[in-house]
Amino acid sequence: MTTTRGRIDKREAILAAAFAVFARTGYDAAGVQEIAAEAGVAKPTVYNHFRDKETLFRAALAAAAERVAAANLAAVERITPDGDPHRTLTRAARALARRCCDEESRALRALTYAQLGRFPELLTEVYAVTAGRLAGTLADRLARLIVAGRLRHDDPALIAEQFLALLTGPLEARSRLGTRHLTAAEVDAVADHAAATVLWAFGTGVGER
Repeated sequence: MTTTRGRIDKREAILAAAFAVFARTGYDAAGVQEIAAEAGVAKPTVYNHFRDKETLFRAALAAAAERVAAANLAAVERITPDGDPHRTLTRAARALARRCCDEESRALRALTYAQLGRFPELLTEVYAVTAGRLAGTLADRLARLIVAGRLRHDDPALIAEQFLALLTGPLEARSRLGTRHLTAAEVDAVADHAAATVLWAFGTGVGER
């Protein structure tokens, strides 16, 4: 058990180090020796877990996508049919917007886009884990608000799509596709307006204070 746990810990350390190095230097400039040093392991240890740099790159992005997805889904779980829908939607929107603008999420998008020519399928894979799961789970949460009479519409997937567009569109534009740092106040303002717009378009006024 200790041996297995140690192997898992080393694998996770390598993946975290690899993502950090790829994000810092790019795919082409990143070296396995640099990644091993960042992970605190020997270079052969990296190759014991991953056969080559391409395999490591794909695994590092997949692991980062899972972390981003987990944080996004945790934010969406804040949406409940109890209490003030404005408050619950705003809280979720702020958490999603902040995660969208953090270093890991920005690096994941940048690396995915930068390697589209070399690994075109990565965009589909990363999107399925991050945006795909988020849209589905968000639609499910919004459906609960519809059933509770807090939102009016028969298509929660459409509301989810609009909600996410109201978040990501302005964030991408204001950050100039992630090249400009947004202040916490700017991020929260986008989130607040997204939640308010969704409620203006689909809210029923029930439960709002």
